[in-house]
Amino acid sequence: MDFEPSARTKDYLERVRRFMSEHIIPVEARYWEEVRATNPGGNWRQWRIHPLMEELKQRARAEGLWNLFLPDPKLGAGLSTLEYAPLAEEMGRSFMAPEVFNCNAPDTGNMEVLWRYGSEEQKQRWLTPLLAGEIRSVFCMTEPDVASSDATNMQATAVVEGDEVVLNGKKWWTSGLGDPRARVAIFMARTPDANAGRHSQHSMVLVPLDAPGVEIRRMLSLYGDHDAPHGHGEVHFQQVRVPRSNLIAGPGMGFEIAQGRLGPGRIHHCMRCIGAAERALELMIDRGMQRQAFGKALLNLGGNRERVAEARIAIDQARLLTLYAAWKLDEVGALGAMTEISAIKVVAPNMLQKVVDDAIQIHGGAGVSSDTPLATFFAQARSLRLADGPDEVHKGLIARIELGKRGFSRSSS
Repeated sequence: MDFEPSARTKDYLERVRRFMSEHIIPVEARYWEEVRATNPGGNWRQWRIHPLMEELKQRARAEGLWNLFLPDPKLGAGLSTLEYAPLAEEMGRSFMAPEVFNCNAPDTGNMEVLWRYGSEEQKQRWLTPLLAGEIRSVFCMTEPDVASSDATNMQATAVVEGDEVVLNGKKWWTSGLGDPRARVAIFMARTPDANAGRHSQHSMVLVPLDAPGVEIRRMLSLYGDHDAPHGHGEVHFQQVRVPRSNLIAGPGMGFEIAQGRLGPGRIHHCMRCIGAAERALELMIDRGMQRQAFGKALLNLGGNRERVAEARIAIDQARLLTLYAAWKLDEVGALGAMTEISAIKVVAPNMLQKVVDDAIQIHGGAGVSSDTPLATFFAQARSLRLADGPDEVHKGLIARIELGKRGFSRSSS
């Protein structure tokens, strides 16, 4: 295996870095300050998109820095997962960057689902405007009334009745639900079938957010921040009826689709964590060498230099493991790379949480304010230890695979 970036990756990486240094980093602090000032946290119905975001998106698209995540050369950059990984890392240094390049979750995962599994009708109606950055989408999976770490616990239902699918249930932590551009949800729910196995009784359904019976109840706060103008919402589905043609790949295909969706998405999340950690380390060093206490630079007090060294070691370890997972995903697919994908999902957010925590400590009060990106990086890291499966689920999967190698089945426990 060779983790040296390809010539295409190097070209895109140089262009992404230049775009970010010229157009994103200089305006980022002002952008978020104005976003917070003009979007009252709890009143999500009044949220608006800052015009600067749309301007930057148009500029990025004009420069060919658009849909870089999609391996289809006609619709995206045509990069493999391994080739795209360094670009995701670079974007992870900024909370604006992924959206500017139309490479932001949950749209990337939803676009990949439509690209891989969607019908031509579904692609034309939803994938085309998503690829153009004209609309946003959400993914409805987690539920408030069950332990969602076990996805088979879902209570929401998608029942086929003739030419329609009837949807009922509650979902929350639906990221992007407060975005005024959000138009469609991918709704994952049970489609009961007594003749099907445990993992063949769930479906994914495309649901227009203005469909009768779809009710957005509220936006949840994450460490007190409502993440305007995107948000993380609670939404209820009450006797929502959509055409049967809105089923993605057919009834009972939900878990199979989820595996295809979550594999690349976890690579993207983890590489963005690494980019965020790199920026946090830079901020920690700069602050630690510029500020003095007790006659010394902060970084020369206590064990702070050791913390810098530990951060460098942890970041590089996480990067190598994630690149290996990306390589293996490209080589053998998500099912063949389950251990590696679960491993990085544990390693990268925990690494970021520790690096950011040390950077916050060096910054003192400024570290927990909005004057730096550190507090938001910390919230990102802590929430990612739950999103797409908590640490414990991924460790359990890894352990089960390891026991299987020694001949011990699930029933041996």
